[in-house]
Amino acid sequence: MFDRMLKHFGPQHWWPGDTPFEVMVGAILTQNTNWKNVEKAIANLKREGALSAEVMLALDDATLAELIRPAGYFNVKTQRLKAFLKFLLESYRGDLQKMRETPMDRLREELLQVKGIGPETADSILLYALGHPIFVIDTYTYRVFTRHHLIGEEAGYEALQEFAMANLPASADHYNELHALIVNVGKNFCAPTAKCEGCPLNGLNW
Repeated sequence: MFDRMLKHFGPQHWWPGDTPFEVMVGAILTQNTNWKNVEKAIANLKREGALSAEVMLALDDATLAELIRPAGYFNVKTQRLKAFLKFLLESYRGDLQKMRETPMDRLREELLQVKGIGPETADSILLYALGHPIFVIDTYTYRVFTRHHLIGEEAGYEALQEFAMANLPASADHYNELHALIVNVGKNFCAPTAKCEGCPLNGLNW
């Protein structure tokens, strides 16, 4: 699957972001929206000089909500961002290197305790911002895995993740590239109604 998708799409170099902190913010903003909308929200934060934990947390809720409005659900995401920023500053003093050096399982549990951060967002932060070897599961992954009969349709997040990590090299770079390729397949072919013609995974079943 990886070889077919890589040949078709080429390297993805995902996740776009100038800094690990920007990736973390993007992982929260991208909930229930597309990346183009997130880019607009991040551009607003950059324009206002607000893309730092201390500055963003100091903004009043209405101001922050307006800046991230393009990402949708802006009032909810304002609260989720602030909850994460408080965690980052109170638990790690904003030190991303200290976060990176924290054992992955422990850090994942800590992230999941932050209001508004679920498994997909936590794992995106761990993999894309901090380089931890953990595979991110999303709707695209579920569709690709189940439609190609790799795992049953009843599988939930943890089962899908365990299956992927048991059958792939324990490499953050590999997880990063494979997940990005699956997202590309999902966007272009593996929609709610599958468009199998032309898909690099067409005909590949187990």
